[in-house]
Amino acid sequence: MTHPFDWDSAFLALAWMAGAGVATWLASLALRNVSIVDSLWAVMITLGAWVYALAAPQTGPRETLVLLLASLWMIRLSGYITWRNWGHGEDHRYQAIRARNQPHFEFKSLYLVFGLQAALGWIVAWPLLAALAGTQPLGFLDLLGAGLWLLGIAFEGIADQQLARFKADPANAGRVMDRGLWRFSRHPNYFGEFCVWWGVWLVALAASGAWTIVSPLLMTVLLLKVSGVALLEQDIGERRPAYRDYIARTSAFFPWPPRPANAAGPTNRESR
Repeated sequence: MTHPFDWDSAFLALAWMAGAGVATWLASLALRNVSIVDSLWAVMITLGAWVYALAAPQTGPRETLVLLLASLWMIRLSGYITWRNWGHGEDHRYQAIRARNQPHFEFKSLYLVFGLQAALGWIVAWPLLAALAGTQPLGFLDLLGAGLWLLGIAFEGIADQQLARFKADPANAGRVMDRGLWRFSRHPNYFGEFCVWWGVWLVALAASGAWTIVSPLLMTVLLLKVSGVALLEQDIGERRPAYRDYIARTSAFFPWPPRPANAAGPTNRESR
């Protein structure tokens, strides 16, 4: 059987997520850097799952599985983003948002950046909450979902590690990263995140949470059309001509063997 989804606990989770957003916004005022919201994303979603689990406990193997994998995902993603961004100031994407929303961006950022992240994060977290409501024994869908979830964490982690190591080597200055997983996808880290949320949804589906499919669909749209691939590549061909060759031979998202290069030439003299 499945325990009814507890909307009171879900809204309590939203309140805690919003509170985390406000606290991080206050920190951003002192730092003059709203980029710290990127480190908050995974923390906020996992906080929502833990609050829901504590408010509407359903002790069982699925609850343990969901909280364990969500925490693993959070530690990996938030830890990496914090390490990557440490000491680099505000990301250029947020600098552009700041410039477009003057005057008083400091106050506008509360809802334009942090409030929006909390609202989106809550919707994205719905499969986690629905899965936590399930009380039936683990089944095939749970195992399939957990496997896809773990694959996504690993895929994203390996891609991030490969890119970080590539950028740390001075010999790669001015080159496009097209090795390892990046040889088969221009955005393997985003593909890993895609796998995570479709895996989460499969676990929710096993707990009769089919309705939460809005979450992985939303994440797919965000990754492909909003804050992911589309945003990063909207003018990259103009700014970095060598990247056009990379685009021509490499799948944008789903890993696929690269197409043959149209012409030989220097190896991708642009930095990713």
